[in-house]
Amino acid sequence: MVHPVLEAVTNDVIKRSRESRAKYLARIDAAVETGPHRSTLGCGNLVHGFAACPAGEKADLSGNVKANIGIISAYNDMLSAHQPYVDYPETIKAAAHTAGGVAQFAGGVPAMCDGVTQGQPGMELSLFSRDVIAMSAAVGLSHNMFDAAMFLGICDKIVPGLLISALSFGHLPAIFVPGGPMPSGLPNKEKVRIRQLYAEGKVGRDALLKAESDSYHSPGTCTFYGTANSNQMMVEMMGLQLPGGSFINPGTPLREALTKNATEQVLKYTAMGDDFRPFGYMIDEKAILNAIVGLMATGGSTNHTMHLIAIARAAGIIINWDDFDKVTKIVPLLTRIYPNGDADVNHFQAAGGMGVLIGELLKHGLMHEDIMTVAPTQGMNSYTQEPKLRNDELIWEDGPSASLDADVIGTINKPFSDSGGLHLIHGNLGRGMSKISAVAKEHQIVEAPAMVFDDQDDVVAAFKRGEMEQDLIVVLRFQGPKANGMPELHKLTPLLGSLQDKGFKVAIVTDGRMSGASGKVPSAIHMCPECEVGGPLTRVRTGDMIRLNTQTGSLNIQIDNDVFEQRTQCIKGSTEHHYGMGRELFDSFRAGVSSAETGAINMFNNDPIN
Repeated sequence: MVHPVLEAVTNDVIKRSRESRAKYLARIDAAVETGPHRSTLGCGNLVHGFAACPAGEKADLSGNVKANIGIISAYNDMLSAHQPYVDYPETIKAAAHTAGGVAQFAGGVPAMCDGVTQGQPGMELSLFSRDVIAMSAAVGLSHNMFDAAMFLGICDKIVPGLLISALSFGHLPAIFVPGGPMPSGLPNKEKVRIRQLYAEGKVGRDALLKAESDSYHSPGTCTFYGTANSNQMMVEMMGLQLPGGSFINPGTPLREALTKNATEQVLKYTAMGDDFRPFGYMIDEKAILNAIVGLMATGGSTNHTMHLIAIARAAGIIINWDDFDKVTKIVPLLTRIYPNGDADVNHFQAAGGMGVLIGELLKHGLMHEDIMTVAPTQGMNSYTQEPKLRNDELIWEDGPSASLDADVIGTINKPFSDSGGLHLIHGNLGRGMSKISAVAKEHQIVEAPAMVFDDQDDVVAAFKRGEMEQDLIVVLRFQGPKANGMPELHKLTPLLGSLQDKGFKVAIVTDGRMSGASGKVPSAIHMCPECEVGGPLTRVRTGDMIRLNTQTGSLNIQIDNDVFEQRTQCIKGSTEHHYGMGRELFDSFRAGVSSAETGAINMFNNDPIN
């Protein structure tokens, strides 16, 4: 039995999306071909598509028997998470050949690292890169040579962009192929301690660099639970990659076996066989709600309160922050992974990982079991199993029936918090989101005077001048998508954490983003309407008393509403953030982007299905 609130929210989404979802499905149904998609190409078109192939593949692709997989990859060797993908295309091609198919590298997509660009001008391209990735992947698949697709991507905007693109080609089956996390290094808690000491001027850059290097030390995804690992959780909760495959380390035999098996599976699901599983049908309303449940149960990244809305919209499904808020009230917090605890994702995997989490949620009716997945056996019960190699053969067997470490994975009856890790924020300063899973209970309510800034560098300068040694709520304005691309403001976390450790009451309120790894400092982020369009934060002045209660989700300035409404808005005229480091190329993105609450979407804003 599905929990009645989850069922009610799902039914609301289905009803709200009925017209747009029907139009979307009609589109992808019309794009389905009974034979190979390349059979619709003219001879000249087709020859261009296989001219560089070996003779055997030319013969395969000129015929109308074998299915062809298009590989879309976010490989680059600067990103530790994506470096392992260097050999995946050859592995996939060999596996496809063995399984009676063909695979071609259809295209690469850009992949930027928010860890590199934090606090730098390039961060202002980060959110927009999601839509660029979606469009780039669409270009790669637009040749109509392919009967299925495999998507290789892990990190922050990359997986959401790839999901959006996969949905635009929703008539094809598709599977997502993770690369896995790097082995554990310096504990994240120790890394943060050294970051704060550096912010306070108590250790030098050499000590900071060593700590960072000991933490991020090898190929693989960062091991803290930020947006990248939230992506992997979310994709598995929707059944879009193989069961138990999210957090297997790179460079291991099991990781390679999973990649080969993913190739075999997606070939079985093409329209040429008898088990057709088009991607557009896989991501339905129930799958989207499963992703929201997973986000709340794990205290995942606030970035997904935007990305999931955009992903759903690409499938003709309309969700909103009120849906997130209803789910978080029934789904307790079940994991403790840094920054929401001391464990990292490798510890989470060792404690039972996704199989234990999914099993616990299913047992209590807190996710939908009956969805189409990429597992050989339909439904989410398959995802309580875990992959193993037995005599070099990949098998799935029942995973642990309960957590192997109660400090890392809890239960519905004994959770780490009675509600989920993300809360909707609302009041006379607008609507936003807050991640409270890593915020100690004594810090979840803050009433303090505002200190207003319009640039994160000004916050850093004020901290260094010693002007912030007091109770305060930092109000950082003009950081929304229309203003400057909505950069993450994670470089402020060590500063504010340092003030909190000194005993001051501290919070941040902004129309920008914080990192998916945001931790112990309470926040109200993604505030809408954003300041660039005259949101309420433009009327806040330094010294105004503000009360933020992340437990109840209330955020209010302590001024008579009539007086506050009559205040003159602060209008920012500077365009210094619109130039340099490629930012001038994104004028149309800033002008056309929707609000954070509607997914910060640049694409399909005028699409009739939306």
